[in-house]
Amino acid sequence: MALAASRTYIDVHILQTVPPANLNRDDQGNPKEAYFGGVRRSRVSSQAWKRATRTHFTERLPEQDLATRTRRISGALAERIADSTGLEPEAATRLAGALLGPLKISEGKKAGDTAYLFFYGRRQLDAVAALVQDRAAELVALDETELALEIKQLAVQEKFSTGHPMDVALFGRMVADIPALNVDAATQVAHALSTHAVELEFDYFTAVDDEQKKGEETGAGMIGTIGFNSATLYRYASVGLHQLQDNLTDDEAAVTAVEEFMTSFARSMPTGYGNSFAHRTLPSLVAVAVRSDQPVNLVSAFEEPVTAAPGIAAASAHRLAHEHARAVTAWGDAPAFTAVCHTFDPADGTAKLLEDTFGESVAFPQLLSRVRTHLTDTLKQAAR
Repeated sequence: MALAASRTYIDVHILQTVPPANLNRDDQGNPKEAYFGGVRRSRVSSQAWKRATRTHFTERLPEQDLATRTRRISGALAERIADSTGLEPEAATRLAGALLGPLKISEGKKAGDTAYLFFYGRRQLDAVAALVQDRAAELVALDETELALEIKQLAVQEKFSTGHPMDVALFGRMVADIPALNVDAATQVAHALSTHAVELEFDYFTAVDDEQKKGEETGAGMIGTIGFNSATLYRYASVGLHQLQDNLTDDEAAVTAVEEFMTSFARSMPTGYGNSFAHRTLPSLVAVAVRSDQPVNLVSAFEEPVTAAPGIAAASAHRLAHEHARAVTAWGDAPAFTAVCHTFDPADGTAKLLEDTFGESVAFPQLLSRVRTHLTDTLKQAAR
């Protein structure tokens, strides 16, 4: 069991330039936007980048160690019961419904669906299925009343309340009907905003019918438009190590979760219209600050929009470094640790300013290693 930790926040600041793209659509199909500092900015919702981060987890980590979010938990449980017991699908479905019944999760419009998406660990569902594995045939032979009484004695809610996977521990879970199943998120993710003003543009496209014969009706087989913009985005997230400890009850797992989140948050990208724009890029800058006071979003650096000269990414990095320094000076809350990885020319004044503010630039794997070492040392000191 992990010891209760003092507050430790890991702030992640990212600058990333994205070419013409439509990463995250609004209800009109156009890139999401927001007014900030009196001008229109490109915006990518926090939900979109959290989804991209979770998807990136699945590309790198064993699926069984992660969570899934679905309305179809009953069907997933029934499949596990059928696989482990050999029951016919109908009997397994009945047993799955009985197991979930005591939770009193609101039912959806479709049979077997819940009224809302339920975020659970795959191993947690395996543990629930294991509760009936040795008695499946006996239980399905009971009538509804007897079955409900037997199921009521099983620790179904306990299985969903313990052994949380990393992504549930990071992003939390809310179950309106069952507060006992709620998990407080350890991660806050801000909406990404462009550091500068943007204008919405449109791509007019046509598609040709490959089977159209010469001399037949001319013209395109299909025409349409796609809204897009391009932007240098400021992205920010903060992870509470102390909350991760509470959710995972293991120090090493908590530090690993921070490292995995930083990796996937930095390397992921929402996929909206990805085939049309091939917009995937890597950040120009990733800066990390470990704090014991509170999370500090530095978006105020861009309240006055950055202009094009001498380059938006470099100018944005200047602004970010100055804002961080001003915040430390004004509030007196210097981070316990900082680190930075960036792609700016070492001979450029931008690189020198970032080094003075966040420390020597290192390769991203080395940045992760330094953060891990600092967090591990912090936890060891707290345990003394």
